[in-house]
Amino acid sequence: MNKKILLWVLLPCWALGQTSLFNGKNLEGWQIHGTEKWYVDQGELVCESGPDAEYGYLSTEKFYDDFDLTLEFKQEADGNSGVFFRSTLEGTKITGWQAEVAPPGLHTGGIYESYGRGWLIQPEVGKDESLKMGAWNQMRIIVKGDRVQTFLNGVPMVDFSDTKIGEGKGSIALQIHSGGGIKVRWRNIKLQTL
Repeated sequence: MNKKILLWVLLPCWALGQTSLFNGKNLEGWQIHGTEKWYVDQGELVCESGPDAEYGYLSTEKFYDDFDLTLEFKQEADGNSGVFFRSTLEGTKITGWQAEVAPPGLHTGGIYESYGRGWLIQPEVGKDESLKMGAWNQMRIIVKGDRVQTFLNGVPMVDFSDTKIGEGKGSIALQIHSGGGIKVRWRNIKLQTL
């Protein structure tokens, strides 16, 4: 069988319409907010605390409403970070929702509303046992209408609906938390619009 035909047969249907949000070379298509460090190293996107040890964000220039997003992250130091969706920024003040990325036991995959209601939903205790500090992990976030689903290394973390999220518009943004000492690597950031 021809290799190209075989590849089409083996790819899952949802993967065929995916767009890569990170080209592995530079930050084209993204915008930095704040003074924390965002750079490309060995084809990977790195966020690292800067001298100010404040919040920092890297947001897509485009807005995405309904989507299926997959990405991989590796926490090389304190991993308090996150993936925001339907979010807007003024400086480093973000309005929107975050799928948490954190050390074990600190609600990775839960949904937090910044400058709003705080935690909307946290995964059940122990669900993040598949999280591997210092190794690559995969997160999947599906947002359609008012429904949000998150998965960590294939394990369902949360599945809920929220009217306010359903009305949201904005970009996808990666976060580096304040406090210093944080370093997270990202790769294979792929999105399919729904």
